[in-house]
Amino acid sequence: MAGDLWASADCAAWQSTLDSYPAVIAAQDVNGLEELDRWYREELPVLLAGRKRPYISRDELVRVTSWKMKRGVWRERNRQLVLGNDPLLVEVMSTDAFGAMPDPRRPVAILVALAGVGPATASAVLAAYRPDLFPFFDDLVAAQIPGLGPVSFTAAFYARYAERLREKAAQLTGDCAPTAWTAQMVSQALWAASGGKAAHPS
Repeated sequence: MAGDLWASADCAAWQSTLDSYPAVIAAQDVNGLEELDRWYREELPVLLAGRKRPYISRDELVRVTSWKMKRGVWRERNRQLVLGNDPLLVEVMSTDAFGAMPDPRRPVAILVALAGVGPATASAVLAAYRPDLFPFFDDLVAAQIPGLGPVSFTAAFYARYAERLREKAAQLTGDCAPTAWTAQMVSQALWAASGGKAAHPS
């Protein structure tokens, strides 16, 4: 299915692939990933939306980082760098990042100033609050988007990636009413179609 979904205009295929996301998460067979993924998708967005001035705590940022690495490649040094950030600094900078929306670039630029946070981790934080604007940055998703070229974990590449996913979400929303697709939903569907890292052993 990977490689075919992007070009598909079949609304049912897109929806069924998105619906398969939790099962593909489970199939990764990574200890703790299912629980973290549920927290990331179901609890964290509610926590962020419930704050008068949205921010992410240092401990929440560490959990997001762990989620990202369990779904992809574990890099303990990065996790330790994230853990070493001052909690107040994380709150202040994430408040600034959320406040910079809907600018598609500034929120990423603000968050990557934190130790251990690159564009992918920044995108994971932002996607939990504005999934319409900021899809999670994943190489398995990027590989399915025609014309992006070799994956580069830079802010510039992420900006192009996010723009293409927003465009696809708008197309699907127009074609597949009444479902309102977000860029993050498109990213999750494409990741599920790829089979995750379990389907791509290094």
